[in-house]
Amino acid sequence: MLLAIDVGNTNMLVGVFSKNELLHHWRLETKKERTADEFGIFFKELFEFAGMNFSSIDSIIISNVVPPLEFSLVRMCDRYFNLEPRFVTEKIKLPIKIGVTNPEEVGADRIVNAVAGVIQYGCPLILVDFGTATTFDYIDAKKIYQGGCIAPGISVSNEALTLKASKLPRVEIKQPKRIIGRNTIESLQAGIFYGYTGMVDSIVTEMKKEAKGKCQVVATGGFLSLITQASKTIKKVNPFLTLEGLNFLASYAKKKK
Repeated sequence: MLLAIDVGNTNMLVGVFSKNELLHHWRLETKKERTADEFGIFFKELFEFAGMNFSSIDSIIISNVVPPLEFSLVRMCDRYFNLEPRFVTEKIKLPIKIGVTNPEEVGADRIVNAVAGVIQYGCPLILVDFGTATTFDYIDAKKIYQGGCIAPGISVSNEALTLKASKLPRVEIKQPKRIIGRNTIESLQAGIFYGYTGMVDSIVTEMKKEAKGKCQVVATGGFLSLITQASKTIKKVNPFLTLEGLNFLASYAKKKK
């Protein structure tokens, strides 16, 4: 079985695959200070809850955008699984091409999403990933990753507003009953929700224009359901797109050896 780990700035998404079937998945908080042994304890508890043990895993693949955690993850894989993990970079064997100016700057999660998106939905394709940052990626009809946009995530935007405006409280991010708020809480929720949804739709619309053709639009990420319920441009959602991309890349790498 395959252990797939997607390390984001806010959360880690973990999945166990048997061939193409996602058997178990978990979402953990990302902590840069976490040691290899702490990771080992976390995984032991998760596996026991699922009725599994470390020996069930025969390969590990990791997408990581938090460099300080790489050492702990490698040590954890070696000490507890007796395996060397495969990390996703622009140098890994890919079924798509990276067409940007500096391929090494593309986040591992964006590469994985692009691969999974092309395999599952075809191309041309626009992918929207709602995480700590919200990323917009475009893959053209020739399966070439052409780049995209990076915007502050909705949670980051909410926290920044609270930090910089002393009288504004932190609010729950949700769709309000109306856009004309009748108190401070409602006004903040309306501004954050509708402002962010409008930004997403505007960027997707402009990307479609620049792409000069019809594109499927697929969304993934932690704030997926919140924004897509009001978006006019996002029609398809896949909360496990990144994990599925990791699973595919692990199989693809083995075939290309």
